[in-house]
Amino acid sequence: MARRIVEQELSRERILDAARELFVSEGYRSVSMRKIAGKLGYSHGSIYYYFQDKAELFYALVVEDFNALIARQTSLLFRLQQRDVHALKQLMLEFVRFGLDNPHHYEIMFLIRDPELKRYSRTEQAENMNLFASIIQECLNGHPDREKLQFTLPWNLFMALHGLITYAIQFELTYDEVLPLATQHVDLLCSAFELGGLSYAKPGLHFVPKRRVSV
Repeated sequence: MARRIVEQELSRERILDAARELFVSEGYRSVSMRKIAGKLGYSHGSIYYYFQDKAELFYALVVEDFNALIARQTSLLFRLQQRDVHALKQLMLEFVRFGLDNPHHYEIMFLIRDPELKRYSRTEQAENMNLFASIIQECLNGHPDREKLQFTLPWNLFMALHGLITYAIQFELTYDEVLPLATQHVDLLCSAFELGGLSYAKPGLHFVPKRRVSV
């Protein structure tokens, strides 16, 4: 009876949290379902009640983490009730905040190097980029270079933010520690955008949502 009560305490959320930490610290290929279960103090058979295999577990992590990011971004936009350059700045800072508040989430979402795993995050990355791009496109209304910038600018801004976030994660900096620099960084990027003072190369990639991969 005691064992049954303990097993009921195992939850999908606890499994995801343990797996996320192990995937980031040890790498996807080095982590087994048995190791995840061991970290939680359970037999590996208990994990299979929630997830069919490791790939399904990883994909669940990707979906959950992107859903959390998009929920924060859409909530912010709802509160602002506007889609202008100010909203764009706030959206960019919220992206930085999410990455630094949740470094393990961010690494799963954007820093996985395993080619086999990248396909699991492609659709979710596209959905997030499309939300970001939609704000930029509204800010570009009336801009003389709108046709050129509407595809390239989201990528340029994303890569600038991504560099800041990955640097801060590497040195274990908090959002509060980075905020003054992040604010200046965002202001500089948006000032260049508003003034049309930057030239943009044609993008080599386009974020086109792809069919969700079944695992």
